[in-house]
Amino acid sequence: MTERQKDRPWLMRTYAGHSTAEASNELYRRNLAKGQTGLSVAFDLPTQTGYDSDHVLARGEVGRVGVPVAHLGDMRRLFQDIPLEQMNTSMTINATAMWLLALYQVVAEEQGADVTKLQGTTQNDIVKEYLSRGTHVFPPGPSLRLTTDMIAYTVSHIPKWNPINICSYHLQEAGATPVQEIAYAMSTAIAVLDAVRDSGQVPPERMGDVVGRISFFVNAGVRFIEEMCKMHAFGRIWDTVTRERYGIENPKHRRFRYGVQVNSLGLTEAQPENNVQRIVLEMLAVTLSKDARARAVQLPAWNEALGLPRPWDQQWSLRIQQVLAYESDLLEYEDIFEGSKVIEAKVEELVAEATAEIERIQEMGGAMAAVESGYLKSQLVSSHAARRARIESGEERIIGVNAFEGTEPNPLTADLDTAIQTVDPAVEARVIASLQHWRDTRYQPPFNHPRPCKALEKLKEAARGTDNLMEATLECARAGVTTGEWAGALREVFGEFRAPTGVSSAPVAVTAEEGSALSEVRRKVELTAKDLGVGKLRFLVGKPGLDGHSNGAEQIAVRARDAGFEVVYQGIRLTPEQIVDAALAEDVHAVGLSILSGSHAQLVPDVLERLRVAGATDIPVIAGGIIPSGDAEQLRAAGVAAVFTPKDFDITGIIGRIVDEIRNANKLDPLEVPA
Repeated sequence: MTERQKDRPWLMRTYAGHSTAEASNELYRRNLAKGQTGLSVAFDLPTQTGYDSDHVLARGEVGRVGVPVAHLGDMRRLFQDIPLEQMNTSMTINATAMWLLALYQVVAEEQGADVTKLQGTTQNDIVKEYLSRGTHVFPPGPSLRLTTDMIAYTVSHIPKWNPINICSYHLQEAGATPVQEIAYAMSTAIAVLDAVRDSGQVPPERMGDVVGRISFFVNAGVRFIEEMCKMHAFGRIWDTVTRERYGIENPKHRRFRYGVQVNSLGLTEAQPENNVQRIVLEMLAVTLSKDARARAVQLPAWNEALGLPRPWDQQWSLRIQQVLAYESDLLEYEDIFEGSKVIEAKVEELVAEATAEIERIQEMGGAMAAVESGYLKSQLVSSHAARRARIESGEERIIGVNAFEGTEPNPLTADLDTAIQTVDPAVEARVIASLQHWRDTRYQPPFNHPRPCKALEKLKEAARGTDNLMEATLECARAGVTTGEWAGALREVFGEFRAPTGVSSAPVAVTAEEGSALSEVRRKVELTAKDLGVGKLRFLVGKPGLDGHSNGAEQIAVRARDAGFEVVYQGIRLTPEQIVDAALAEDVHAVGLSILSGSHAQLVPDVLERLRVAGATDIPVIAGGIIPSGDAEQLRAAGVAAVFTPKDFDITGIIGRIVDEIRNANKLDPLEVPA
């Protein structure tokens, strides 16, 4: 057999960062030593949403889902002994992307790096934040300006950097079909490229450089043939849009460049060992076909539905990639699907449907207009509701969840407390003390930063005008400004934005036909309202803290509405105080709290205590999210009426339980439900 020339493997990353900059730095250096070929930095929610660690909304969130970076000192520690000029660093950050890139650039300069050689990506896609991820800060107009300014700056000053990662990953997590995922991501790309072209900051002859640095961050689900075809369709549509709309002639500039994190939505808490084969199949979707192969891949860990993966779990995911790249013969062949009629037909179908949806969005005025009108959000909420309904009915099978549920005892989870990594609660206090020390000493040796107020005033002045905001942001970074100060200055000028929830306009997903589970729950809701002497039961769905993953909360809210509840849902990012004030003002009969970031241990008891002080102990509190079993026991002991986690997929059943808890709290007799 003749020796075949192997293609270079894709960049292999592990999404990582937690607790503190020091702990994350140690993790990065360990991962690089294991053969990882790029860094993928996870920032904690306060950093992503522009708050310092001591802000009231940051409570319980510091260092949980990523690393806290509040200032230049944190960024120095994060990349200590890691030569940034030789790295390819991906940073998952959106509203505060400009700020984090500025800190990264200044640290690279301090290392003596040639800034023009820096390589990496900032995610920086604000549209999907409004729709699915919830870490937006500013309204659409100013958010688009921040993105545009960053793109214009990097094209001139950091030419190898990808200043935006159009991110359809979270759209699929929020329920998007492949067609919606393509159409909404492309519509976002069009909005961004139009804004760059129209800003006048980039001469027309350099638009090819802009297009050539746009990258995408895509999701790959377990239907791996459809997902592979989706990637081909993405590439074809991007080629057409960039050639026809922007006149890009160079095929290299028009190439669809994408990285992947495979689907976390489909990972199950029940029989979590099945997640390993799901992850492998999803990876194949974006690696098997050479003509649509990802440039970078990061895989979740088998235990992500249980809690925070440990270094060993992340290593397992890295080894999955390495086995495919180095042991198999995948990289020795041209595209193995070339000429397949089945693949071609599916690709053409996806291209046609996605193109029609892109045109529909353009007729509405583009992606930003479709965000502000609530169209995109309501479409996603309804797609997600339809998917949940298929799972509940058994039409869509999830192994170990609604099919083949019998299982042998699982040695991987025999001791659940050691099957995931926990963040020491004392970390938050240490991070806050360190931040306070930075604020108190940043003007003194060895840092000798100038007073930050001058830099912040310049930033606000630039924001009020039309100057590119990157230079003023770099000045803030060098002056020792904190993340909260930078975002706070821009909040003063731009204001904040509360995105549409999509709940009120979502269509009914599960019908309440006579004899159905939902019709029985509706009957329970009506009888309980009658017994309490009210027209309708009122249910408040709350998202305390900074966790912006609102998909679960939205699905509960929609189903409760369909079961006959009056639902109070004000969206994300509320303090326990605001939630309790709303519960009392709206005179609700139950409160449901949804948290996926791990801050439940602090925020849920706070809500309980505030209700107790207000004398509202007859309002049952229900908690849902990624809550380890030990924490669930503690929450129940603290007075939570019920705890639901991803294994509880029967939403109608959950609503029925909520009615039971309302009856229980009001000392009403249990309702007899027909068998």
